[in-house]
Amino acid sequence: MKFNSKYLPIIIGATFALGIVSGSLMNAPVDDQLLAKNYSKTKLNKLIDFINNEYVDSINTDSIVNLTVDNILSKLDPHSVYIPPTEQAEVAESMKGDFVGIGINFYMYKDSVAIIKPIENGPSAKAGIKSGDRILFAGKTKLYGRRLPSDSLFSKLKGIKGSEIELTVFRKSEQKKLKFKVKRDIIPIKSVDASLLLDNKTGYIKINRFAETTFNEFKTGLTRLKQNGIESLIIDLRDNGGGYMEEAIAIADEFLKDKQLIVFTKNKNGTTEKTFATKAGSFETGKVYVLINENSASASEILAGAIQDSDRGTIVGRRSFGKGLVQREMDFNDGSAVRLTVARYYTPTGRSIQKPYKKGNEEYFKESESRVKSGELYAKDSIKVADSLKFKTPKGKIVYGGGGIVPDVFVPIEAEHGNENVAYLMQTGIVGHFVFEELDKNRDAFAGLHFNEFLAKMKSSDAYFKKFRNYILMTGLELKLDKTKALVNRYITAEFARQLYGELYYYDVILKDDAMIKAVLNPKK
Repeated sequence: MKFNSKYLPIIIGATFALGIVSGSLMNAPVDDQLLAKNYSKTKLNKLIDFINNEYVDSINTDSIVNLTVDNILSKLDPHSVYIPPTEQAEVAESMKGDFVGIGINFYMYKDSVAIIKPIENGPSAKAGIKSGDRILFAGKTKLYGRRLPSDSLFSKLKGIKGSEIELTVFRKSEQKKLKFKVKRDIIPIKSVDASLLLDNKTGYIKINRFAETTFNEFKTGLTRLKQNGIESLIIDLRDNGGGYMEEAIAIADEFLKDKQLIVFTKNKNGTTEKTFATKAGSFETGKVYVLINENSASASEILAGAIQDSDRGTIVGRRSFGKGLVQREMDFNDGSAVRLTVARYYTPTGRSIQKPYKKGNEEYFKESESRVKSGELYAKDSIKVADSLKFKTPKGKIVYGGGGIVPDVFVPIEAEHGNENVAYLMQTGIVGHFVFEELDKNRDAFAGLHFNEFLAKMKSSDAYFKKFRNYILMTGLELKLDKTKALVNRYITAEFARQLYGELYYYDVILKDDAMIKAVLNPKK
C-alpha cells in the first residue's frame, strides 16, 4: 500500500501525543484511605456480578471492566487514562530509569534479532558481543525465524541481576556461530541524551523525558560543562512529552535564586501549593536558553514557564503543546493503573498554559493539525493568543496563558528543516534501520577510521543519499528527497556516527546545522 507523505506530520504528532498523555506526574502514592472508605458494592460492581453469573453467553468480564474504566475516564479530560498491565510495566520501567538486562540495542531484521550496538560497558559488550551479531538462541530458546514481538524478546533477555544467560550468536563478519555467557546487570535508560560543548563558552543538554533519574543525570552533565567554563547553557526540550514534575522543578531550581517561585498547583478544593527555589542553584547567573516545539509538554512546560516568567532566560522555538494538568497514579493488583488529573499547575506569573479540551479527546490531540493549517508552525504572527489571558513578568514582558508556552524567539519549522515531511521522516526509526543494513553489508568500509576521517568520507560522495532514496521508494513512501539533500545527508551521517562511534557523535553532527541552535549562537540583529 502506498503511503501519502502529506499525513506524516499528523502521524508523528499522534505518536508524540501518546507520550504526552503521561503528563506531569506527581510522584506520590495514593492515600489508601481514599480506597478504603466504602466496602459496599456499587452499582457497577453489582452489574458486573449480574453479567458474570446470569448472562446467557460466556464473557470475559475483565474486558468489560476495562472498557467501563476507559469510558469513565474519557468523560473527564484527555490526560486521565487507564493503562493496561502490559503497557504499565513498560511505562513504569521507563520512568524508573533503569532495568535489569543484557545491554544491547537491537531490532528484528528480516527473521533475526540483529544487534545494532551493545551498550558501552554493558554486560554484552563486556562478554564480547559486537554490532552486527545475530542472536540465534537465548539459552535453549530459539529466537530466529520466528518474528517474535518485542515484549516476548525482552522477557527472554531480562532477568534477575547477576543471573547468567548463554547466548548463541552468529557473527556475519566471521561466518561462524559463537557462544557467550552474559551476566545480567542494571541497564540505565537515559533521559538525558547528551551534554556537550557547542563552543568554548556554550553548553548543551538534551532531555528526552523527566524520569526518576533525570535531575541527577542533568546535574552530572551541568557540573561537567561548568568545569569546562561555560557561560551559556542551552536546554533542549524539543519533543519531550513530560514526566515527573518534581524532576523539572529540581532542574529549574539550578537557575533561579532563593525563594523565587517555580510553579504552583491548585486542586478541586482551591488548595494551592507553591514551590520555591532554594539556595542550592548552581547556575544562577549564566545565560540560559530553552528550546521547545509543538511536542514539548507538561513537565517541559513547567521548566520553560519557570525560566520565562522569572525573566531568567530565553525560550526559543515554537509554541509548546499546552498541558497544564497534573496526574496522580493509582495502581491495581493486576498490574494496571489509572492516572487521574488531580490539580492544575500555574507558572510563576499565574498563567495556566492548558489548552481547551471541551470538544473531546480526539479533537484535543488533533489540535496539532490545526497548527499546520493555520500556518503557525511557519510564522509567529499566525499564533493565536487570547488577550484576556495576558500576563506580565517582573520585567514587564508580556506572556500568555491558555495554550502552551509562546517562545521569545520564534523558529519556524520550514527554516529548521526546509521540508517538514522529510524532516519528520528523518527523525523516525527508518534511518537507523537503513544505516544498520548498510553497515551490515560492509562494516569493514569504516574500520579504523577516526571521526574526522569518517566525516570526510561521508562528505566525499552522495552514494548513501542515493541508496536511501531508493530505500524510501521501496517502502512506498511518496517523498521527493532531491531538494532536501543536505538535510537527508546530515541525518544519515549523524546516524552512521551514532552506530559507529556513540550517541554524542550523533549530536556533534546533527546540531551543526540546527536552526534553533543557530538562532541562539548567531542571533539576527
